[in-house]
Amino acid sequence: MTASDLPQSVRARLWEKGRGAGARAIGVVRQWLGTGSADTGTSGKPPRTFAFSLAAVAVIVGSVNIINVLTIRHEEPALGLAAPIVWEGSSWLTVLAFLWIPWLAFRFAPPLGRPRWKLAVHVPGVLAFSLAHVGGFIVLRKIAYALAGHQYVYGTTPAHFLYEFQKDVFDYVLDQIIFTLFDHLLRQHRPVRDAAAPFFSIRDGARILRVPVAEILAVASAGNYVEFALRDGRKPLMRSPLSVIESELAPHGFLRVHRSWLVNPACMTALTPDGSGDYTVELGALTVPLSRRFPQALAKLKAA
Repeated sequence: MTASDLPQSVRARLWEKGRGAGARAIGVVRQWLGTGSADTGTSGKPPRTFAFSLAAVAVIVGSVNIINVLTIRHEEPALGLAAPIVWEGSSWLTVLAFLWIPWLAFRFAPPLGRPRWKLAVHVPGVLAFSLAHVGGFIVLRKIAYALAGHQYVYGTTPAHFLYEFQKDVFDYVLDQIIFTLFDHLLRQHRPVRDAAAPFFSIRDGARILRVPVAEILAVASAGNYVEFALRDGRKPLMRSPLSVIESELAPHGFLRVHRSWLVNPACMTALTPDGSGDYTVELGALTVPLSRRFPQALAKLKAA
């Protein structure tokens, strides 16, 4: 049995066995959203990736809006300056206000992450972003015009939305590129393992999950990836040979018990012989094979 074979009921039992189950549940959600310590180093503060991306989008989109204002002013001077500023300013504000929509889609399915089928979430993501953007700037324009004693009318034909949607698709793709770029640049400055603290950083696609070593039950080889079985039931994947992870986790006591498995002896709850020198290591509800080809690991587990 691999960690991915665990049924939901088993994961729930593993969750309840750990201390602070409620706190971990909140931590999982915050970590997925990118608002926890794995992304920032300081729990509860806005994630650095999103903060830098927001600033970049504000500058890039704002620059385009300023150019549009100057272009409209040049081509249609009769309109004056106030109307173009309201149009472009309302668009800029709503892009920033709803940037969290492409951000959540990025957190769930980063463009360079796996599995690839998750990328389908970007289809409803870009549609939701465009609807929010168009609806938002219409409301802001109506308010601005009403304050000036005028009435703003936006076309209701499908062609009007299609025009805005095409621009929003470009904006959405640009957002994903910016998220990916900043996430990559910031990850270059995050150590895979912090020797000063019992934490381990797992690069799961474009995300990086910083988890306590004590929460890692076992690690299994999965082709070109390794799969971590965490105490709370998560199963993040990381592109790496198992031998590399073994060298990283060996100082924390992890043992190679099978050509495809590492286990955390501190989490072992039982050791059962299977005959012919093989054993089964029980880590709560998770079971891992121990091959007779690893006698030193068996001796250490018996002594644990």
